[in-house]
Amino acid sequence: MNADEMMTIRQMCEAYDVTPRTLRFYEAKELLTPIRRGTRRLYSRADRARLKLILRGKRFGFSLEDIRQMLNLYQREGTNLAQMEHTFSLAQDRLRIMEAQRAELDLAIVELRAELEAGADLIAAVRAGAGPAAQPARAAAE
Repeated sequence: MNADEMMTIRQMCEAYDVTPRTLRFYEAKELLTPIRRGTRRLYSRADRARLKLILRGKRFGFSLEDIRQMLNLYQREGTNLAQMEHTFSLAQDRLRIMEAQRAELDLAIVELRAELEAGADLIAAVRAGAGPAAQPARAAAE
């Protein structure tokens, strides 16, 4: 492999905005397999492509095991139909989960806005001396 195609751990961290710890973790989980030269790790173009897929999968909320399965189905020669079908199925499931989470979040946002409006009204009433929290203060002052 051409040395120009290899990247050090520092270069990988800078290029992909990850930490050395992250890269070592992915290596320990057998998601990345850098070439070891003594204590140095050298990452190939294939490692970089895998890292891009790992980071994208994490952004979409896939588990590391899901990502591992998708990556392990890749075949250098062939159509990769099994990988595409498996990934497509996992992505459909993940999208359904994300849409359900979004619906729950949208509902929570509506409810929180209503609570904040009620809270703002109560604060304004107390500041004006007309709210229920102002009653004990008035009674004590009399």
